[in-house]
Amino acid sequence: MGCFVSTQKDTGGNRRRPSNIGEVSVFVPGLRIPKPVDFSQSLSDSLNKSSVEGLSALRSRIVVVAGQEAPTITRTRRRTATQHGGSTLGDLLQALEDYLPVLLGLVKDGSPLQHKVQFVWVNQEDEAEETAMYSAWYEVLSILHLMATLSLSQANLLLLPRTSLDGYHAKVSEESRRSSIDVFLKAAGYLDCAVRHVLPQLPIELRRNLPVDLAEGVLRALCLQALGQGVDIQLGLAIDSTKATLAVKRRLACEMVKYWQQAQDNIMNLPLANGWGEKHRLFVKWKYIEAKAAAYYYHGLILDEGNTEKSHGMAVAALQAADEYLKESKKACEAFNASVPVSRNPPLWGTMKYLSEKIPKDTSSKVRINKDLYTSEKIMETAPTLPDFALALKPDEYQLPLVDASWNEAAKNNGQLISNKPKG
Repeated sequence: MGCFVSTQKDTGGNRRRPSNIGEVSVFVPGLRIPKPVDFSQSLSDSLNKSSVEGLSALRSRIVVVAGQEAPTITRTRRRTATQHGGSTLGDLLQALEDYLPVLLGLVKDGSPLQHKVQFVWVNQEDEAEETAMYSAWYEVLSILHLMATLSLSQANLLLLPRTSLDGYHAKVSEESRRSSIDVFLKAAGYLDCAVRHVLPQLPIELRRNLPVDLAEGVLRALCLQALGQGVDIQLGLAIDSTKATLAVKRRLACEMVKYWQQAQDNIMNLPLANGWGEKHRLFVKWKYIEAKAAAYYYHGLILDEGNTEKSHGMAVAALQAADEYLKESKKACEAFNASVPVSRNPPLWGTMKYLSEKIPKDTSSKVRINKDLYTSEKIMETAPTLPDFALALKPDEYQLPLVDASWNEAAKNNGQLISNKPKG
């Protein structure tokens, strides 16, 4: 019951790992690709033919689209239109949403059917080439992870700057930025549901043998970084607004630090392999450092509004810290882009475009002014502690859908008593 198989990678693997993923504004984890499953062999003695065929058709659609289009989705600088005018990404997300209510029939009310089918997925971040488990909950977890991955890919597409009409400045429209926040919250909702409602359904021995892509720490880190990038966009919008005060900007920047710190805490000790996993860790490190540069900058500006020698000294220390973190973030960014699969930064825009110009300029100015007023010995050598704010941005409340109505008919045809009670 619930046994698993992990196959070690070899030169003939099916990971479809790209060597270059183009421009990255949002880290998108390596896609987990489903392999075909023979439902008829596992379920023909438990379900009627139409139910088995329905499951097979829905999952086969996912296998085909994910397998053929994974390189296109991963290389986010290209967006493929389908014959229906939508995107491949949208088609795959719709296929997953169609499949999930039918899949949940296998686990409804603790059904023994949940252990009859072996589900196989190719891993990107794990040492193993693929992981197979006789667990429908493993399949549900994999589906939610893929839905979150596609949402993060969609956010990246929204946040890649486009050259403006004047042909000089690459920009991301306000509409795209606001839309990306909704997409980040949706991705965080899928991941939060996976951690709180799906992982607990798996026995401890299966949870221990999940690929690292699906480890609780990785799922939590992805959720937190989606929220952290959502706050980053909010900060950029606040910077553009004449109504947003320094206090509002500092609060957003300090919250962003906490999200990225928690994301880093969740993946720091995980056995992430070279490649996607290591790139994931480097992205979190880079964004955490970047967030600290923003937070110390705004904290320094507010401290400088004080009228005491101490407040001015603390302001200088905070601004110097911001400048050091900004320099460090550039090195962390280079390390992220250089790691395989290699990537590159889009043209600088938003929060970091503004801060990359302001932090060195304002730090130099404040240090010069305050060192004229006070002796260098009185300038604090260590940065002041950042204020601690409660985290305001939360994941969307995503709930697993109700079991598809087709299971009621299947119950009648098979003489099973499948209740129509909604999941709690």
